[in-house]
Amino acid sequence: MSSLHAQLKGQRLTTAEIIYHLPDFPDILQSFVWQNLDTAPRFPILRRFLRFWDTNLEGALHHVRVASSPLVKPAEFKFVEGELRLH
Repeated sequence: MSSLHAQLKGQRLTTAEIIYHLPDFPDILQSFVWQNLDTAPRFPILRRFLRFWDTNLEGALHHVRVASSPLVKPAEFKFVEGELRLH
């Protein structure tokens, strides 16, 4: 499915800042930024990624901050009332 088609179906750009403990130094926190198209408010793709992280990676999750915004909005579509020709 194309990006535009996914956005028209309701998916939106989702960015997650994942803060996790370093495996070798658990007292030190590291930041990882994840970004993909996902469906709000349940965010199934992000949840699947976090489950993968939790089961397969050694760095324990500390917290996750999520921001989401639709890229295609109804206000962005405007009809042209005139025509401009060159040459």
